Amino acid sequence: MPIHPTATIEAGARIGAGVSIGPYCCIGGEVELADGVSLGAHIVIAGRTSVGERTRVFPFASLGQPPQHLGYKGEPSRLVIGADNIIREYVTMNTGTVSGHEETRTGSHCFFMVGAHVAHDCRIGERVIMANNATLGGHVRVGDNVVIGGLSAIHQFVRIGRHAMVGGMTAVFADVIPYGMVVGPRGRLSGLNITGMKRRSFPRTDIHALRTAYDAIFNGHDGTFDRRLDLAAGEFSGNALVMELIDFIRGESSRPLCQPRSDAP
Repeated sequence: MPIHPTATIEAGARIGAGVSIGPYCCIGGEVELADGVSLGAHIVIAGRTSVGERTRVFPFASLGQPPQHLGYKGEPSRLVIGADNIIREYVTMNTGTVSGHEETRTGSHCFFMVGAHVAHDCRIGERVIMANNATLGGHVRVGDNVVIGGLSAIHQFVRIGRHAMVGGMTAVFADVIPYGMVVGPRGRLSGLNITGMKRRSFPRTDIHALRTAYDAIFNGHDGTFDRRLDLAAGEFSGNALVMELIDFIRGESSRPLCQPRSDAP
């Protein structure tokens, strides 16, 4: 177990097999590092934090510090990080709060680039990419295979559906549909993440169905938005991806739905 002699590991920390801990790391007494975790230099892992198998953490990351929340009173909240993640320099991830079931959680195979921030009570799916200095507010939900561009900021309680793409330097104040593309200083829906779906080998028939349904729902003129949603649900009831999009729109949320620009055709 290669642990540098300058690393500080408090009594009670659970260290798995094959864990590597670099110079000047500080590991708290309630931290759990699973087998094969690799820590670079000058990393601080505090609180009730567990790091999944084979996750690699780079210098100056800070994981498991208390939430940046004025209502936090020291409750026993947690940070749970999945397996096979890459957490680059200066990434910060905080534990949860009572209002968020006391837990912040990431999935596996995610890539958190330099300076990314995961706030209290966030839930992040599998294979998510957060580019440099992307920021999640508290209670954000991020689906599988989402890409969040650099210098983007996601408002508290926003939901981002699977396979969505948030462009760089985008402020997101509203829920982003699955397979959607959001860009702009104040993020607006700009269509579907077609490039992402092609890269992940989605069938052409599914991409075509999503395109048709998206156009009917967001750009159609057949009654109200709810009416168009009902019509699309009837027409595409046999397509799982379209129904996923519709179910997401109908899902419970405290945030509005991200829409195209009002001057869009």
